[in-house]
Amino acid sequence: MSATLEGRRALVTGASRNLGPEIAHRLARAGMSVAVNYRTSRSEAEDLVTRLTADGGRRHVAVPADMTKSDEVEAAVSRAVAELGGPIDVLVNNTGPYGMTAFTDMNEEEWDQVWDGNAKATYLATRSVVPGMRASGWGRIVNISAVSAFVRNRSIYGLAKAAIGVLTEELALELAPEITVNAVAPGQILESLDDLGEFAAKWAEQVTARTPAGRLATRAEVAEIVYLLCTPAFDMVTGSIIPVDGGLRLPRF
Repeated sequence: MSATLEGRRALVTGASRNLGPEIAHRLARAGMSVAVNYRTSRSEAEDLVTRLTADGGRRHVAVPADMTKSDEVEAAVSRAVAELGGPIDVLVNNTGPYGMTAFTDMNEEEWDQVWDGNAKATYLATRSVVPGMRASGWGRIVNISAVSAFVRNRSIYGLAKAAIGVLTEELALELAPEITVNAVAPGQILESLDDLGEFAAKWAEQVTARTPAGRLATRAEVAEIVYLLCTPAFDMVTGSIIPVDGGLRLPRF
């Protein structure tokens, strides 16, 4: 299946750290040229581009943009198209800041940061790449949601990720048949535990105990699902939200 993606071009937003580099590496291994989006982590993004190029020799590029600003999004997509030699074929909307302050304690700034960084950023990036996908008659959009979308104690983050699910379904209808739109909803990712220490000191122990699979998903496993959604095996899958959580989301008494 990798051969079917050979020579295609991908844009991965929020790709300089955490899950983003893993997704970029997986798509590059499938023969794609990757535009690595970053907002402030320029050195990390450029280092990633260097590694991608060394691994496969294809052209890759780092593109700066705050994905909540329409002018910056348009500029990033234009640069990616120019540098990679053609329209974006695969968009991975990976940008998604976290926050879980109680709604009644939350200030407007946190609301805007989390909501815009998830929902608005997905909308703006999608709007920007769709004309090129339609012109070429093929496209794949993969949005990164989260299992937090299925529960009701994750505040603005859960709300924003739930919105990603609705947006995924609506875009699947709007953009068919040339473009498929799906979402991947990871549970707690093993390598990201350290980032959540401030929210719950015992979170790792608690979340692992509540995961039927008995362990947490890895970034590589999530990236593999993102890649597979771009392959012909998933041509008839659109508007789907695929949890990668070992059963964590399943309700229980």
